[in-house]
Amino acid sequence: MMLFLLFCMAARENFANEQPFDALQASYDTIAAEYAKRIYAELKDKPFDRELLNRFAERLRTLAPVCDLGCGPAQIARYLHDRGVNVFGLDLSAGMLAQARSLNRDLHFVRGSMLSLGIASNSVAGVVAFYSIIHIARDQMITALSEIHRVLRPGGSLLLAFHLGTEIIHESDLWGYPVDFDATLFTTDEMILYLNAARMEVEQAIERDPYPEVEYQSRRGYILATKP
Repeated sequence: MMLFLLFCMAARENFANEQPFDALQASYDTIAAEYAKRIYAELKDKPFDRELLNRFAERLRTLAPVCDLGCGPAQIARYLHDRGVNVFGLDLSAGMLAQARSLNRDLHFVRGSMLSLGIASNSVAGVVAFYSIIHIARDQMITALSEIHRVLRPGGSLLLAFHLGTEIIHESDLWGYPVDFDATLFTTDEMILYLNAARMEVEQAIERDPYPEVEYQSRRGYILATKP
């Protein structure tokens, strides 16, 4: 618990000094309740995602801590915790964190930026980032992945999920709410290059088609990587 509190204090101090994503933060604050209502139970309809998370949980069950990066309402953290993983969530949006805390009163959460995590170096056993990296621009991706590399212990694991493509999609309206953010799509080969540049070793890369009527209809990419 004390180690986690040190994480929280560092992240809050860092967040106060660097806020590069004001529009993104405000957008997710606006849609937080609707997002949680629509997304929190999504894993029940995604057997492929559950299988990958099951394997990730098996790998990290005896290790701690694990960070759910860009956790939103923390459906991923909840799933991992229920399978024995010591996990906490980190998100930019105070509104999202309020939803996460309401839905997961037994889990810990901290507010922070993916570009500067405010977590001690070599201190976490794993990081899971499901679709949160789509809000990192291409020219900042190596910085974000290098931050993950920094906080992971040697041998630590990273599980990424992202939308496949090459375009940048700007959103100004989502579910009838005004928002203002970009979602960047990446190819698997491109993401592997970024990970290698951030000194991460890729163990596995997988792609799948979207589940009809369950999720946004983009192909999905998943990469498991480790810090040497």
